[in-house]
Amino acid sequence: MDALFPDLGLMALVACFAVALLAGVVKGMVGFAMPMIMVSGLGLIVGPEWALAGLILPTLCTNVWQALRQGWRGAWAAITRFRVFLSVAFLALIVSAQAVNLMPGWLMQALIGLPILLFALSQLLGYPLRLGSPPPRRVEVGVALLAGLVGGFSGVWGPPTVAYLTAMETPKKEQVQLQGVIYGLGSVALFGAHIGSGVLRAETLPFSLIMVPVALAGMWIGFKVQDRIDQRAFRRATLVVLLVAGISLIWQAALRFG
Repeated sequence: MDALFPDLGLMALVACFAVALLAGVVKGMVGFAMPMIMVSGLGLIVGPEWALAGLILPTLCTNVWQALRQGWRGAWAAITRFRVFLSVAFLALIVSAQAVNLMPGWLMQALIGLPILLFALSQLLGYPLRLGSPPPRRVEVGVALLAGLVGGFSGVWGPPTVAYLTAMETPKKEQVQLQGVIYGLGSVALFGAHIGSGVLRAETLPFSLIMVPVALAGMWIGFKVQDRIDQRAFRRATLVVLLVAGISLIWQAALRFG
């Protein structure tokens, strides 16, 4: 380990493993939030660039598992149903990943954190936003653009997608599989985009690789919890995680701006 990461001590590496484990547990429970937790947690330990590199392979592997957990037929049905969303988000992610250093990180965090915070609060306080299924095409394209742009800049594209699926009142198992498919394809795009951007390279690739088994172990634990809770508890847990995500993003934006 010392040869691979000479500037990273044992305690720091253990802390990185703890972050990856927590991210896996939460993702297994509600289907998202791994990039947010890993970017926030790892960023405090190894810095933002290594944090972004570190989450790329764990998110790719966990999303493949999540997408296929209910079978490949369901995954293919999700791809067909959300083909417009996926296409728009994919293109936006590729473009924004190449411009990762152009927009201030604090501004991107604030722009995504505030609407997510307001959405989660309104839902939890009993003022639900319902889009219907299927939603208006302009809404689908707008959310896909936002998710893709945020994903390319920061590696965090879950909150806007989850808010969208929650507003559609998607059933628990379907929502988790849909998230796995959407994020899985996004993870492939992110992998390719950040090989091109230089974030994922010979120095950072081993760090991303060693996070994979820890994240998968956490996700296995999270799946066990998810299987035991009902739709109402799942929805509430999802909204609570979205609330925390919004607060975290705004807090980080304020710290970076100051």
